Amino acid sequence: MKRLLMASGILLGCAVWSYWLTISELWQIWITDDDYSVGLLVPLVAVYLVWRNRAQFEPGVVRTCWYGLGVIAVAQAARLFGFWFYFGSIERYSLLLTIGGIALLVLGWRIVRRLAWVFAFLLLAVPVPARIHETVLLPLQQLATQSAAFILEGLGFVVQCRGAILQADGGPFIAVTEACNGLRMLTAFVFVAAVVAFIVERPAWQKATMIASSVPMAILVNAARLVATGWYTGLVDTPEVEGLFHSIIGVAMMPVALLILLAELNLMARVIHRRPDKKEVEVAAT
Repeated sequence: MKRLLMASGILLGCAVWSYWLTISELWQIWITDDDYSVGLLVPLVAVYLVWRNRAQFEPGVVRTCWYGLGVIAVAQAARLFGFWFYFGSIERYSLLLTIGGIALLVLGWRIVRRLAWVFAFLLLAVPVPARIHETVLLPLQQLATQSAAFILEGLGFVVQCRGAILQADGGPFIAVTEACNGLRMLTAFVFVAAVVAFIVERPAWQKATMIASSVPMAILVNAARLVATGWYTGLVDTPEVEGLFHSIIGVAMMPVALLILLAELNLMARVIHRRPDKKEVEVAAT
């Protein structure tokens, strides 16, 4: 076990040294871009999840797999391609692929297969490519605006919607800016759903369902936040207070997300019952 930890530490240290500029760029994105600020927590939670499953690292299970060297070679080739053609995203993803190759080399295929969820979780730490970000940004902003307008009209408000600007009952205009597009809420919800999926003991398909459902859930919750802001602006016409209320509502959405996820788990447990196996049926018959 000591040799395993030593080998892993040396290889990871070499990877950190080699990718130091890429890691520094990721750090700057995490602390400056609110849409990807959740990336600060992803590596820490990933380490915790690996430590939580440390019982799997038994001497008889851990076996060196030399295919890991091939994975590392592919990662470095992708990194060279990204460096040569100025694709920063490829260099960031090659860092994750390098970590996966080191894990495969040191731990073996059986351990890496068991930790596949953790490696998928690490993808949340890497911002999506700029082209995808810009492609998703505007539709999310429009969807948030239209959803909020639809809900407000359902509540009896007279809503005027012009692009990304809302006006309820002739009150102040509400600009759905890029900060309100829901991307920040989306990344945060997926992060929370993934952490809960790792912790709970449920079938893999239920965990995947919960993570997938976090996407429409984030869109709906973001629309609810805009609705609450639109309703409040009709009562208080003070920009400073409105900004504070908007921030408070944004923070309050995370506990709401956790409660919704727990309710979803409870619903699946109640609705979906496990079928008894053959032995259980025979025992019940006797």
